[in-house]
Amino acid sequence: MRNERFAKAPPGEAAAAFRAEDTANQNVGALFQGADAALPHGASPPRRRYLALWFPFLPADRLRRQAGSAATDDGGKIATGDENRQGAPPLVFVAPVRGAMRLVAVSPEALAAGLRPQMTLADARALTPALWVVPARPDLDDAFLTRLRDDFERFTPLLAIDPPHGLVLDITGCAHLAGGEAPMAARVRQRARAAGLHVHCALAATPQAARALARFTLAAREAPLIVPEGGDRAATARLPVAALELSEARHKTLQRAGLKRLADIIDRDSVSLASRFGAAFPARLARITGAEDIRITPERPAPPCVIDRILPEPVAREEHVEALLAGLLQDAAQRLEQAGQGGLRFTALFYRTDGVKRAVTVSVSQPTRDPALVGLLLRERLGALDDPLDPGFGFDQIRLCVGETAPLAATQSGLSADILPATHILEAGQEDISRLADRLAARLGPEAVLKLCPRGSHLPERAAVLRPARLASAGAGWRDLAPEDPPARPLHLFRTPQPVETMGVAPDGSPLRFRWRRMMHDVAAAEGPERLSPEWWRTLPATATTPADAAPADDAHPLRATRDYYRVEDREGRRFWLFRPGDAGATAARWFIHGLFP
Repeated sequence: MRNERFAKAPPGEAAAAFRAEDTANQNVGALFQGADAALPHGASPPRRRYLALWFPFLPADRLRRQAGSAATDDGGKIATGDENRQGAPPLVFVAPVRGAMRLVAVSPEALAAGLRPQMTLADARALTPALWVVPARPDLDDAFLTRLRDDFERFTPLLAIDPPHGLVLDITGCAHLAGGEAPMAARVRQRARAAGLHVHCALAATPQAARALARFTLAAREAPLIVPEGGDRAATARLPVAALELSEARHKTLQRAGLKRLADIIDRDSVSLASRFGAAFPARLARITGAEDIRITPERPAPPCVIDRILPEPVAREEHVEALLAGLLQDAAQRLEQAGQGGLRFTALFYRTDGVKRAVTVSVSQPTRDPALVGLLLRERLGALDDPLDPGFGFDQIRLCVGETAPLAATQSGLSADILPATHILEAGQEDISRLADRLAARLGPEAVLKLCPRGSHLPERAAVLRPARLASAGAGWRDLAPEDPPARPLHLFRTPQPVETMGVAPDGSPLRFRWRRMMHDVAAAEGPERLSPEWWRTLPATATTPADAAPADDAHPLRATRDYYRVEDREGRRFWLFRPGDAGATAARWFIHGLFP
């Protein structure tokens, strides 16, 4: 016994062993092993760290990259556009502002020539007659920034667009993957510079502090500016008051009061600052100086489980990619098993060296952590892609994200079929069907594999609906029937009830003979009636728009009336589901066949 084994050990060793075993058996609370992982008792969580990126010449860099890529061959390497900068005139982007064409963005050459945003185009031509004037395209700039965001997700899943022309990365718990904060920031900057982008980088304890340091210090232009923990106040004190990014009127008020830098207002009373510059001013100042942290809102929520492989050398061969995926799936299975979870949606992300990212997603109908099954589905999906996965010059990073999870308890395996109870055998058969549906969905697409699911309606034409097989398992199940009970509803239901001609009606209301499709049927047995009324809430006067499957209450469209159903069997053993609309006592009512029993 466990207690007997601990009782034989010395007191100190027994206590340590008991704690170690309890720790090993404890379930891991969080799947994502980052900054929010479990901490020792009494330890404070680490402060978050944010890396702000600002692209001061994003429109110019975008246009030159676009022109450079058009001049290259189809080798797949992203062109930086540096070759087009030599001898090119200053580039400016213009847009109509307050009735005049004004500069909204400039290139580095235009900035060196004395041109600034908000300057009129006429004044700019007076200073520099030779200009390359391009209409501003904020939509293309935003699309390019979104592409950059997708590419920089290789460093952390928590990042957000920081307008204008900026990104903020939450690298808490991720810096160790690159060897520390300084190597991480250097890799990010090198990634941007390799793509031909001008970038300013700053690392601080709050997003606002990192943004202010990246946009209002010259040091962030030459190399990443890294603020040590606890040094945000001293680092931001040297910034100009323009870093507060107040309105023009508030900025002039600070200038007239002789407040030039943040150091001039950091130590002032917050009540007096709020009364003079607005209630939000002290909070803005506290966030920029690192005293108050509000986390960023990522563009996409972080997946519950993320496994990364950062490769020292790019890989391009298919077998190498499959081996890396197999390793990622093994690690994800262990992580999910520790948390008692199973994955429902798996996404493999492939990052190419030229900045292109490809994502391949597969879903399963039942929670699983079987690496072989998920690997098979990923291979099926990769083989069915209309645009095959092109490695280009190779993948330098591969990531596996488990985007959706559900509880999954451990199951017993390895027993023979004669020992397992019948319920286990039935569950195994259902699991095989689910796996087949998952494979077909991975090969043909999730909308190509459908399953009939029950819907809350007593009308037979609305009692079932087709849904994707993956979503079908999440809804309510069919009602269980005893094996000896006959089916209450036919398996074959006609979309439109077909009229039949009756030759006689029994005293209980069922037909004695009927003709259907020019064939006479003599009724040997009948059961009924089962009266079904229309759904009154679907035919209220306030909801005059009738559903597509509804029709007027006449003989041509009998589904809008009250119906009396009968299960009848002819002398040859064929079974039918007949009904007549309207009052059950009407002798001249028309009869219809709605379905066939097996």
